[in-house]
Amino acid sequence: MKPSVLPRFIKLMAIATFVMFSFWMGWHYLAPNDDGDFEVRQGDILLGELKYDEALERFTAALNVTANHRGALMGRAIAYLQSGRHEEAEAELTYLIGYLKKNLEEDDPTGWAVLAAAYANRGILHDRLGRYDMALSDYIQALKVDEETVSGPGVVDDILLYRVKPATVRDRAIYIKKQLALPEDERRLRIPELDAEQRMHKP
Repeated sequence: MKPSVLPRFIKLMAIATFVMFSFWMGWHYLAPNDDGDFEVRQGDILLGELKYDEALERFTAALNVTANHRGALMGRAIAYLQSGRHEEAEAELTYLIGYLKKNLEEDDPTGWAVLAAAYANRGILHDRLGRYDMALSDYIQALKVDEETVSGPGVVDDILLYRVKPATVRDRAIYIKKQLALPEDERRLRIPELDAEQRMHKP
């Protein structure tokens, strides 16, 4: 091969590799699945757009394809929680936790991450409703199951999404524990401007 041809050949192969990789990633993301994943991805997008009723419809569609789809159960719980439907959110999260505890395999890291997130999100629900003992218990369980999953947003999320960096599950658990140890009239368990920044967890 001529020396002048080699650089052109390398560039063409690099371009071809990039195009094929991009095609594969697009197909992997957009291709319909038989197991409800596509519907869950649609629901996640709608969650991000705060379209909770539409997101619920997509997560329910996923569950019609695959009963107990953990991404759909989690998505539906978050949509309920964020739209103020606390009873439905609690029922969904409690069901998801029970289902995962019965069915998780040791070598299923994604499943354990979902379980930790479910505990964390139920803790947030209890927290919002003033059930601080129950919130603390769920936060502790989330940390025991998979602390990394509930450790909070990354640097990019901090910059793009939050005016104030939200407390991690560990931060909030420590704060609640300290406040509950104080006499009742000295406790300050709710700080609305910070509580509003608390994020949901969805692996």
